[in-house]
Amino acid sequence: MATEIKTAPITITERALAEVKNIMSEKNVPAEYGLRIGVQGGGCSGMSYLLGFDKPKDADETFQLEGVTLIMDKKHGMYVMGMEVDFQDGLNARGFTFSNPQAKSTCGCGSSFSA
Repeated sequence: MATEIKTAPITITERALAEVKNIMSEKNVPAEYGLRIGVQGGGCSGMSYLLGFDKPKDADETFQLEGVTLIMDKKHGMYVMGMEVDFQDGLNARGFTFSNPQAKSTCGCGSSFSA
């Protein structure tokens, strides 16, 4: 019987994936944890992005991206479909960035949006 491989609804750039793996190694994140991506209420525009390490829960979908388990609440899919997560490491900005085609408007800091 073939195993179904689900395609993640978002993309994570090579730079961002390398940084996630680096953090997991440096912070000794347990092997059963994955990278949780989603949204939560709050922020200047109404919703903000959620990015952190967590264990999968019953309402979650999981995806494999080059050795990293991506965890996402099924209800969050419609808010992040097609989103790209990148990592900037420049003089002006350092951190994860979110490019989300589902966002109707975003705030100046880029960490919150309205859908």
